[in-house]
Amino acid sequence: MKLHRPTKDELFAATGRTMKDLLAPGLRVLFCGINPSLYSAVVGVHFARPGNRFWPSLHASGFTPRRLQPSEQEELLGLGLGITNVVDRATASADMLDAEEYAEGAKSLSRKVKRYRPTYLAVLGLGAYRTAFARPKARFGLQEETLGDTRLWVLPNPSGLNASYQLPDLARMYGELRRAVKAR
Repeated sequence: MKLHRPTKDELFAATGRTMKDLLAPGLRVLFCGINPSLYSAVVGVHFARPGNRFWPSLHASGFTPRRLQPSEQEELLGLGLGITNVVDRATASADMLDAEEYAEGAKSLSRKVKRYRPTYLAVLGLGAYRTAFARPKARFGLQEETLGDTRLWVLPNPSGLNASYQLPDLARMYGELRRAVKAR
């Protein structure tokens, strides 16, 4: 299914909207974006903006058997994967969020994780993880701390705006998490 391409007016009106999480009990991995884009808030699908590399990264790393389209996000649940965000509020860019929103988001995220008990929570953004969880020296990969029994993993943000990491880098780093999940 091809997604509706939002107009400028629709994007402007989406500021502050929230999106429904893609959650189920006992997921293998709960992927956690920073916050929804305006584009995703309009179409109601996570990581929907053209140029976002989340879906290609999932496939290239082996999490999905084929490259799913954003409109097929519900298929992730059958693979033991889900999606949420640190901050629920949609913005034009993550730099519009403040430290207080990240801290509140971390509390809300902790409650979700304790309720749904995924094996791993993968936060997609090092800066977001550092700010939300007050871990200024955190690095990519497996973290020492946990949320209950859930292990924490930090990956680069797949946004097309994150030029520091290209698809081969993302596939390799997401693949490290996939291998850890498989080994567990």
